[in-house]
Amino acid sequence: MVEHKAENLMDWISIAISRVAMFLVALIVVIMFYEVVMRYVFEKPTLWVNEMSLWTAGPIYLLAGLYVMQQRAHIRIFILYDAVPRNWQRAFDATSTLLICLFAAAIVWGGYNEAYAKLMRWETFGTAWDPPIPATMKPLVLLTVTLIAIQAVTNLVADWHKEKQIHDLAEEVAEEFVD
Repeated sequence: MVEHKAENLMDWISIAISRVAMFLVALIVVIMFYEVVMRYVFEKPTLWVNEMSLWTAGPIYLLAGLYVMQQRAHIRIFILYDAVPRNWQRAFDATSTLLICLFAAAIVWGGYNEAYAKLMRWETFGTAWDPPIPATMKPLVLLTVTLIAIQAVTNLVADWHKEKQIHDLAEEVAEEFVD
């Protein structure tokens, strides 16, 4: 896949956040390796590695959605999208952006009180190590969904005046093998 270049401030923010998330994957690998060595070589398993890997993987999973939205790599039914004129494509894009924004608003509206309560009481995971996973993940869900909605609107505005593009699966696959 050829990475979609940043065209505006929101693209730069999404890419910067995504780059940080990519390094978190390496952190998970390192701490899991540490756990394997401690458990099977030294017979001293840790209490914290499993929860730390969960706490780190959650933001990676969430922020992957932001990157996918910035890259315009979300699910789109190209067989239908490519068959219609550009005005219809714009209507499809506007409809999907509206639905994304409505979904984000519903998630924020419905989850705000719970996220705020968990953050304010610094709710923990309830294990031996007891990290504040609920206190950090619930607000992060709301923040990420909001960023995804902003990115969707930004994409709609940035792509509005672009020419019609036909997606050829064979050509896209061939490009991946060339790179």
